Amino acid sequence: MKDIIHSKFTDLFGEGGVFYASAGRINLIGEHTDYNGGYVFPGAIDKGIMTEIKLNGTSKVRLFAIDRDEYAEFSLDEDILPGQHWPRYIYGVCRETAKRGGKVAGFDAVFAGDVPLGAGLSSSAALESCFAYAINDLMDNGLDLFTLARIGQSTEHNYCGVKCGIMDQFASCFGKAGQLIRLNCKTLEYQYFPFNPVGYKLVLLDTCVKHMLADSAYNKRRESCERAAAAIKQNHPEVDFLSDSKRVWLDEVRGKITEEDFIRAEYVIGEVQRVLDVCDALERGDYETVGELMYQTHFGLSRLYEVSCPELDFLARLARKMDVTGSRVMGGGFGGCTINLVKDELYDQFVAAASAKFREEFGHDLKVYDVVISDGARKL
Repeated sequence: MKDIIHSKFTDLFGEGGVFYASAGRINLIGEHTDYNGGYVFPGAIDKGIMTEIKLNGTSKVRLFAIDRDEYAEFSLDEDILPGQHWPRYIYGVCRETAKRGGKVAGFDAVFAGDVPLGAGLSSSAALESCFAYAINDLMDNGLDLFTLARIGQSTEHNYCGVKCGIMDQFASCFGKAGQLIRLNCKTLEYQYFPFNPVGYKLVLLDTCVKHMLADSAYNKRRESCERAAAAIKQNHPEVDFLSDSKRVWLDEVRGKITEEDFIRAEYVIGEVQRVLDVCDALERGDYETVGELMYQTHFGLSRLYEVSCPELDFLARLARKMDVTGSRVMGGGFGGCTINLVKDELYDQFVAAASAKFREEFGHDLKVYDVVISDGARKL
């Protein structure tokens, strides 16, 4: 990828560029906990965005996206959103950097990536973090990693129309090889935990489907959680989010909320605890317990939170039947990927069986992505 980028960069802009990269991410456990003030547990992966970039002495930003084979440019002197969608991520990073007191000058850049699009691995966060890091370094702005993550999040909010949380950009900026990051979404406190699963592989199985209910269903579940938290707060004023609640406190209000709200909250409170239990297991090097907790999360997402779908449930059931250590839906649900923790000796057999049986059941192929926990934003 570096050679391809450099060849195009020299053709368009000459020599003198500097290379930067950032990463996509997985989330090992902790789904639908972010907006409930709970923990998430992401890590950067060995798939991301790479750019060659140099200052050009003007107020213009000139860009070439290799994956799209498209050129774009915009002026830093004009408050005009680029007409194409993809340059808006970089335009937004420039604007949000300036809002935080950082210097931004014109630059030339060529970039490419190997984050699978639409697989829930946060290719947009990788792009934002790559350019936020590069601009910060080139301009010697001295902004910290948290600020760079916020720049990416604000770019999504203000220029790309996505009201995302902080997890994706946080993982892209803070990722470290062999480390997962437990992030408290209420306080933004974080801690690294070792992830060196010798004898195991992490593999994503992408169903290549996305069912249309996702956005409206997401909003309904969020509202369920807010109603449950409000009911608990009447008895326990310290509860601002479901993550603040104990399981027995939820039982106290069972007669005051709907059964649907109850089971949604039951899942969330259990998931917050599972993140903590996974962290404890990783510190012991106990990957079998990690895997069992992943299965518990899938059950909760499928039966209690009801955000799974036939394709995802099929893959999780197959994984369990084949003695795969852990498997669950990753992300918001209604399609996308399962994340699987697989023993090395079972890997080939599992991937082959999953591919064949999925095609037979659903009439199309799934995609397979091996992932390794790697470094986030950096200069190369």
